Formats: sequence, structure tokens, C-alpha cells
Amino acid sequence: MRHILIIGGSKGIGKATLDLLIENNKVTNLSRTAPDVTHPNLTHHSVDVLDGELPVLETIDGIMYCPGSINLKPMNRLSIEDFKTDFDINVIGAVRTIQHYLPQLKQGVSPSVVLFSTVAVKLGMPFHASIAVSKAGVEGLTKTLSAEFAPHIRVNAIAPTVTQTDLAAGILRNERIIESINERHPLKHFLSPEDAAHLAVYLLGEQSRSMTGQVIQLDSGIVSVKL
Repeated sequence: MRHILIIGGSKGIGKATLDLLIENNKVTNLSRTAPDVTHPNLTHHSVDVLDGELPVLETIDGIMYCPGSINLKPMNRLSIEDFKTDFDINVIGAVRTIQHYLPQLKQGVSPSVVLFSTVAVKLGMPFHASIAVSKAGVEGLTKTLSAEFAPHIRVNAIAPTVTQTDLAAGILRNERIIESINERHPLKHFLSPEDAAHLAVYLLGEQSRSMTGQVIQLDSGIVSVKL
């Protein structure tokens, strides 16, 4: 049974991925709050990965880092602290986690790392300066670590469009806005957490053993298709 470490598996995409994995994998979740599920294959540690003490784990076959932030403000209202906070959540937390568990990952079976970016890095969207900068850092980290860790450890990232999560509740605040966002996507819908979770499970698994260094746009066509 493979052992997958999820950082941020109590909500959103992380929780949806956890739900898909726990029947057939040993799963350890690190987050400040516990997921609302119990299972013999699931172990939870309440910890803030930015400054908390990370638990000792003997073996790891995959790491999924999915904490994120949606800090949408005009440039003149973004503080330097906003940029630092978003960078810490999205990049430094991932770096700290990977560095800490790299020895275990090197010993893993078909080990894989999955990170999360956003379509805002490629698309260019107003009010996304802070989040786009930090997620661009995630994409850079994905590329360089995939080269550094080859051939044994694979590193890929998913760049989702708007996803129906608690984090996005401030954006998806009424039916009119939801309909408008749907219409802007060529496939006429944005994402559910499960859409991203299925891709994450694939990237963590041996079926994707020939993929590394990829940033996959999971975007309902909004980045690459214009109708």
C-alpha cells in the first residue's frame, strides 16, 4: 500500500483527493483543522506547515501540497505584507515540506510530488497580482525540482481555473456571478473539487510515470480556447 502525504486535506481539492485515495492508500494529512472523515488508512496531524513541527514519517511515496490563497485586490491596495503572505502560503510552505520529507520521498515507490498553480499565471487577470506572483513561483519550483529530482522523483503541478471551494466563496457569492463565470469558460462550467482531485490522483499514481515537469491547465478551456 502506497503512502501519500497531503498538506491541506481538510477542505476543498485536498479533501476531495483524500476521499479518493483513502480506500486503497495509506494517507497522512497535515492541516490546521482535521478533515470530517475517519478511516483506518487515514492519519491526521494538526499543524501549520509554515512554522509548526512537522511529524516524523518513515516512508512517503507521494506528496500533494494544496494550501492556497485568493487575495484579489487592485495593485494600489496590495501591501508588501500581502505579497509576502501569499508567497509564504503557496511557495515557502511547499519548499519547507519537500525539504523536510525529501529523504523519505527518495526511498518511495514511484515517488511523485503534486503542487498547485492557477490559470491566472498564464491568462493575465486583473486584481491577481499577488496570487499570480506566488503561483508563478510554484511553477518555477515545479520545473526546477523536476529536473533536479529526475529520474527517480516526478514533480508536476495543476493550474486550475475557478473551483467551487470554501476558498472561492467570496468570488462565487451569488447565482448571477456564478452564471457569468460559467459563460466565460468555453466548456460553460468551472471546476468542482473532484475535477482537480481526479487529476491529482492520476499524477500521484504510477499511471503517470512518464510525466514530470508539467504544469497542466485544468481550465474548462479558458486559457487556450477562444470561441
